[in-house]
Amino acid sequence: MKYTTLPNTDIRVSKICLGTMTWGQQNTETEGHEQLDYAIDHGVNFIDTAELYSVPASKETQGSTEKIIGTWLQKTKKRDEVVIATKIVGPRDFVKHIRTDGFTKAEFADAIDKSLQRLQTDYIDLYQLHWPERNTNFFGVRGYIHDDQEQWNDNFNDVLSYLDDFIKEGKIRQIGLSNETPYGVMRYAEEARKGTPKMITVQNPYNLLNRKDEIGLTEVLHRENIGHLPYSPLGFGQLTGKYLDETPQNARVTLFPQFSRYHNENSFKATRAYNEIAKKHGISLTQMALAFVNDRPFVTSNIIGATSIEQLKENIGSIDLTLSDAILKEIEAVHENIPNPAP
Repeated sequence: MKYTTLPNTDIRVSKICLGTMTWGQQNTETEGHEQLDYAIDHGVNFIDTAELYSVPASKETQGSTEKIIGTWLQKTKKRDEVVIATKIVGPRDFVKHIRTDGFTKAEFADAIDKSLQRLQTDYIDLYQLHWPERNTNFFGVRGYIHDDQEQWNDNFNDVLSYLDDFIKEGKIRQIGLSNETPYGVMRYAEEARKGTPKMITVQNPYNLLNRKDEIGLTEVLHRENIGHLPYSPLGFGQLTGKYLDETPQNARVTLFPQFSRYHNENSFKATRAYNEIAKKHGISLTQMALAFVNDRPFVTSNIIGATSIEQLKENIGSIDLTLSDAILKEIEAVHENIPNPAP
């Protein structure tokens, strides 16, 4: 395993982060514990979750993933060996069963205390805003469309001040963002110059089919020393190639067709092209796709997710693969021809 530190901290994390959002629906508690055991045994020390999980979001399963991590922590007593990241939901219709008021002090208090209880821990290493409160482009929306009727008021400084209180209480150590745009990341960075805590990471989708963060965000990350935590590095399984010739049973998009953002015509076209590159060079498409993400200079840790130990083994094993200049050149040629088919 390779390691780095979360920016502006001494928190050491593995370059592979274990994503957990399937635990509680696609995966049982036993399977979640098996994945944790395997990942820790192979050098992974970074775990990402959210109060929303498992997915798809529902009142019946909300918080189930954190609970599974919590029972593993209680059983193994390995809290000091792992770095745990979780998230608070933003206001959206599909999470009204969790809360609706947005990023207020009371909402943070409620979310943090409940996550701590489910995780069976006294502190959260990295606490993230799952998505922005304001109207902007995320969750598969390519471009920003302004809403003149939007009710959101600028509260970047307020959010940082609220979170500072929980840092001082010892409930959270560091803070980060998710599904955030260059505007939002930069605004938080500017506010932090006034003395509030700094958002040290942003967790966004990033993979061979969605490299839109390279257009504006990665410059911000480099210049402001903020880490990128890519999620969906395999595009909900599309970049394993398993959807190219069949509809596999029990796969995420088969079970939950609403997660089809990587299944448009151009995404399939690009995936076939990337698959040919992988075959030409004698590697799996899965490991090529993950290795590409692992080695991007702005990436702090790559959030992988699996529903089986076999998938987890291949995903973690990608850390040992370095793509040649020839492969990278061929990848760029496909990207230039079919850029970002699945934002």
